Amino acid sequence: MTTLLDKAKIKQSFGAAAARYDGVAQLQRAVGKDLLDFAGSVRLSGTILDLGCGTGFLTGELWSRQSETETIIALDLAYTMLQMTRCKLSPSIPDRNQRKLACLCADAESLPVADHSLDGLFSNLALQWCNSFEKVLYDFKRILKPGSPLVFSTFGADTLRELKSAWASVDAYSHVNEFHDPSEIRRLLEQAGFTDLKIASRLHLSHYESVHALMKELKQIGAHNVNSGRNRRFTTKAQMQGMIKAYEPYRVEGRIPASFEIIQVAARG
Repeated sequence: MTTLLDKAKIKQSFGAAAARYDGVAQLQRAVGKDLLDFAGSVRLSGTILDLGCGTGFLTGELWSRQSETETIIALDLAYTMLQMTRCKLSPSIPDRNQRKLACLCADAESLPVADHSLDGLFSNLALQWCNSFEKVLYDFKRILKPGSPLVFSTFGADTLRELKSAWASVDAYSHVNEFHDPSEIRRLLEQAGFTDLKIASRLHLSHYESVHALMKELKQIGAHNVNSGRNRRFTTKAQMQGMIKAYEPYRVEGRIPASFEIIQVAARG
């Protein structure tokens, strides 16, 4: 059964996580730096949209690395994230010499952006929070100028596979959000009219002292389950203990692993 992501809960979750996000979002930073390197051969200039900017770490990196960028638009669903981006970057990105920082609070699935108005679009670990990946890609094609670059990273289907398996031993409810695999992403990009596709997938393995530590981090970065098809009942103590017990066989050298499949994409609109 197809389940929908609850956008109100996503917005609330990331908004609440904003103040402590920089301290716990090591995965996002590492993946974002890799994405910048991955996109090194892509010339980003003119007006660039950083979609799902969070607290603006990569927005600043994009600005400093792309000297020909005239305007960078930082977009996020959570207004508190944009507030932090503005406070963090405004001193280093003054509105002068025709180089500007703009902040836009909007949903990636309902972009208030004019047709063919962007020279490039960059997004790090944000698109997995969209209900219709297909719709989003068509909209990206709409707002990008012909031939302009699209660069993004997203989670793949193998993300949190250990956690999924552990929960599956407890009940049949969805406790972990579902993600696309590389072949699906390629098909949807081609269907939307993108060309010059470059897609790479790699597995990032993080380690934690306990399952509770993993769950805490997922919540702190706003990445816990926000599926409208999830179990509406409270998870009982017995269910949680059962999941933790099922996770324990994965433990190696005293720490439990969590897999994150990272898919990197570069294409032209």
